[in-house]
Amino acid sequence: MLDVTRLRVLVAVARCGSVTAAARALNYAQPSVSHHLARLEAETGTKLIQRAGRGIRLTDAGRLLAERAAEVIGRLDAAENELAAYTGLRAGRLRLAAFPSALGTIVPAAAAILREHQPGVDLRLTEAEPPEALRMLRAGYVDVALVFRYSPDVPSADGPDAESQEALMAVGNPASRPGMSLPDNVGGGIDLTEGLRERLLLEEQVHLVTSAEAAADPSADLAGYARHRWIAGCDRCRANLLRQCALAGFTPKIAFTTDDYVAVQALVAADLGVSTLPALCLRAARHPGIRTVPLPGVLRYVFAVRYGDPPDPPAVNLLLEVLGAAAVAPRADSAAQLQSPA
Repeated sequence: MLDVTRLRVLVAVARCGSVTAAARALNYAQPSVSHHLARLEAETGTKLIQRAGRGIRLTDAGRLLAERAAEVIGRLDAAENELAAYTGLRAGRLRLAAFPSALGTIVPAAAAILREHQPGVDLRLTEAEPPEALRMLRAGYVDVALVFRYSPDVPSADGPDAESQEALMAVGNPASRPGMSLPDNVGGGIDLTEGLRERLLLEEQVHLVTSAEAAADPSADLAGYARHRWIAGCDRCRANLLRQCALAGFTPKIAFTTDDYVAVQALVAADLGVSTLPALCLRAARHPGIRTVPLPGVLRYVFAVRYGDPPDPPAVNLLLEVLGAAAVAPRADSAAQLQSPA
């Protein structure tokens, strides 16, 4: 059986790019790192590193083992944290990955409520788009991932890789919040093969965004903007934009692409193009120089995702509850919702 400590060393070398940097990150002596690598090569019977100038680099076998080791170590660390939370050895650590507009709206409100109810929990946040958030969740680097998808959904512009497909799946209990349900084209049920469980937090409207300097109020008919320049967002937002424009009978001329929703609004306000943004982006920050109009039937769904079989640790359950409350109400109302179940 492979030694976990040596696997940690290999992962550190892969991430840091050198033995010296890995030793510093692990707080090891450099000869100790080299010794662990040599022992791991002896255990596997495979060359894992090779000289490259004055440094080293991983062989193909070394990269493969490092990738798998990162997943294994992540799951071991997650298991240790969950067990500690159950047995009361420490207050617990929660790790959450979320996309930018959620980090600017839902997450701060939820974190404040969590601190009021469970001040001993250490909440750590990471910004990540859905594919990366799901990779981190599967590898055990985070306990909960916030993801989104559009209805009806489409693959990302960079192709239907495994992570993209997972970001498009609806699993778990999408109707867990009162009044929340999903149309048939968004999906439902449980994905048993991947072990992902989702809870629907928010169903939000997507808006057309135009400059406030425009002569007339914006129309929800995208066909009227066929001659305009467009500003596109992240891969999934861009894919949704392309689909909505195709349904309106034209291909948009995309002049700018940025996944920064503040930059999108600034570009629109400068009359450099028009765009579409979900409600959370407008809730997080709204430029005074824009006008918006909701697009009928164009929705984005926000989910909290967990990995593995239930039951979840109590702190994770509390985090899911406060995320759900913060998603649909301001902070004051969210706290009241948490204390008074619907």
